[in-house]
Amino acid sequence: MARPTSKHPTELELEILKVLWQQGSLSGREVRDTLATRSRDLAYTSVMTIMGIMEDKGYLRRKKQGNGYIYSARIKENSTKKKMMSDMVKRLFSGSAAAAMVNLLESSEVSTEELKQLRKLIQDREGDT
Repeated sequence: MARPTSKHPTELELEILKVLWQQGSLSGREVRDTLATRSRDLAYTSVMTIMGIMEDKGYLRRKKQGNGYIYSARIKENSTKKKMMSDMVKRLFSGSAAAAMVNLLESSEVSTEELKQLRKLIQDREGDT
């Protein structure tokens, strides 16, 4: 039985999207080479297969350039992160953003600077109410 289609990018699809979000439009070979430098040494044909699937899903667009294609992200980084985070909060923490934040703070290393930023965000939110 086939695995159901995810409403979010898979781990590898997300890695490819991160490359394109960070570097802009690239050829399939450039995406593959960048992934290889980030400890994901995949065959060129494997990367191209995944990128074809991503194009079908609407995550990427490709444009003919010379003898090949240039790929770019069709979905925005910020909106993708928000959708994925919202889904995770709903599924893992019954919709409680506070529970998710507590879990993150308890299970992750947070620098002094990050804590300052979090305090400021909380103070700003309290001022909005």
